[in-house]
Amino acid sequence: EARLVESGGGSVQAGGSLRLSCAASALSFDDYAIGWFRQVPGKARERVGCISSSEGSTNYLDNLKGRFTISSDNAKNTVYLQMNSLKPEDTAVYYCVALESWCSGYEVFWGQGTQVTVSS
Repeated sequence: EARLVESGGGSVQAGGSLRLSCAASALSFDDYAIGWFRQVPGKARERVGCISSSEGSTNYLDNLKGRFTISSDNAKNTVYLQMNSLKPEDTAVYYCVALESWCSGYEVFWGQGTQVTVSS
């Protein structure tokens, strides 16, 4: 059964860093791109970025470029979200999601989410 499990969330002070992991089981990165989303209560879901092995590319929300980096370790079937220079506005539940074929594909599988809290 295909599964995505996020980990690495926690509480940090503004300016700090966190590295989130998305471990994939029974899922090939040849068939799916992996997106990162975040959700704050009362606000719209926001797509942070995506990594696509098929396209050999990553993309990000424009205002996150330079602070957030998505990478993958295909041997470990794991995708990472490195978050630097964190701001209180980055506080959210972060989810990874499998996207069919490419970053423009439809959402297929979601992880359970991991909480990121950035204090001032």
